[in-house]
Amino acid sequence: MKNIYFLDTSYILALEIRNEDAHKKVLENWASLVNSKPFLVTTTYIFDEVVTFFNSRNLHYKAVEVGNRLLESADIDLIEIDQSFFHEGWQYFQKHQDKSYSLTDCLSFIVMQKRNIVTALTLDHHFLQAGFQILPL
Repeated sequence: MKNIYFLDTSYILALEIRNEDAHKKVLENWASLVNSKPFLVTTTYIFDEVVTFFNSRNLHYKAVEVGNRLLESADIDLIEIDQSFFHEGWQYFQKHQDKSYSLTDCLSFIVMQKRNIVTALTLDHHFLQAGFQILPL
């Protein structure tokens, strides 16, 4: 059985941006995972964050390149945030006023819960706060 991980924005950006402080750490983590051929789950909100990040920095070519890799990979399940997911994520967001979770975080948590995914590939400590494991540590 394949290892299944949730793929977060911060991990993707750290992989793609060489001058990012965490690039080396994430690249080493990815190199250790890739041989096990992990299956990745992410959402359309994560996709939007990544593409918007690159495009807003005048890196349209990079936004398209990374976006197409995410869309075309057979090892990534891109979950569309439909109305049901959206409302559940919004409820989660409202219940956790003591945290600085983004709505995208909350939607990610809901997807992870529904898919029984325990580990996120992320640099975001909010996943730990929400009770998930993260890589890299």
